[in-house]
Amino acid sequence: MANVSVKQIESGVRIIEDVYTPMGGKLFSKGRLLNQRDIEILKAFLVSTVSVEDKQEEKEAEKAAKQATKQEKPVDKAPVQERPTKKVVPNTGLHAAYRSLFTSLKQYFISASSGMMAPVLDLRNQLDQVIAHIHEYNMLTFEPPYAQKGDYLIHNSVQVALTSYQLAKWHNIERKDWIPIAMAGLLHDIGMVRIDESIVRKADKLSKEELEEIRRHTIIGYNMLKSVTGINEAVKLTALQHHERVNGSGYPLGVSGDKIHYYAKIVAIADIFHAMTSDRAHQKGSSPYTVLEELLNESFGKLDPALVQTFIHKVTQFHNGTLVRLSDQSVGEIVFSDRSSPTRPWVNVNGKIINLTVDRHLHIVEVLST
Repeated sequence: MANVSVKQIESGVRIIEDVYTPMGGKLFSKGRLLNQRDIEILKAFLVSTVSVEDKQEEKEAEKAAKQATKQEKPVDKAPVQERPTKKVVPNTGLHAAYRSLFTSLKQYFISASSGMMAPVLDLRNQLDQVIAHIHEYNMLTFEPPYAQKGDYLIHNSVQVALTSYQLAKWHNIERKDWIPIAMAGLLHDIGMVRIDESIVRKADKLSKEELEEIRRHTIIGYNMLKSVTGINEAVKLTALQHHERVNGSGYPLGVSGDKIHYYAKIVAIADIFHAMTSDRAHQKGSSPYTVLEELLNESFGKLDPALVQTFIHKVTQFHNGTLVRLSDQSVGEIVFSDRSSPTRPWVNVNGKIINLTVDRHLHIVEVLST
């Protein structure tokens, strides 16, 4: 290992530690082979030194690898198989706990649709199990296991619960409220189970009467939860108020400002984010970055601006190194973001830095990996 001045560095060396700007933004990940353009970027961001692989160590490693290859006995090669096209579902602790909660919530909603409102203790316990793995959850890239378009309501409810929990934590809401806020997210749309399914699944534009029917799910949900034991009043209010807006333009009651419970304000942001980024039977989800920009616009009058600012800042805080696809179909890596424009970061595409705050004709259409 060698710590080398950027002024003396040469193209083709491999960095062995992540490289950060003086402001703390991640520029390059360890293992990257630097080219001349990368070196120019390092200089532009006033990075003074980087840790690179020692040439002698590299040569010895290559020599050892060649020697090991010579000593290997020839073996019959099996036929090369094509990589399966089916997406492999991650088998993490989060996904396992998610599947259990998903199954229980689906059964709970089926029972609720026929009028049987059971206590929520089992749901609460399984939600706790999912929250125990919250460190594995990245809302920009998380894909529900075995997601079927017909299960949108269930998947949306679980993801809104997780995101609401995160936002409550990020915004320094009292710790005792984190799990109840997650429960509010889990049950916010329960009233939808008693709305005509043909309207819910309709791909064409809804009529005025159908739209009014959909909007009834807030009042229906509140009435369904009123008699349920084990949840507090704020969770029940969230089912009623998650479509209210701070300027009074929401529904069902058109209340505004402080008359909207802060649980509902948090869940509203998570609900919009997942509703817009999720694929449905009749439409493909939008890019998370497009949705974050939309949330920023909605914060001027409709959503709680402080909560929106916290949400956007935290979601994009650690996105340096994220691989994204731009609207011109080019693929690049996020290398820097300005706090004043977090949804329009700088993207390194084949050595060329594209500043999305300047090149506004481009935007991020897909997050590929983090």
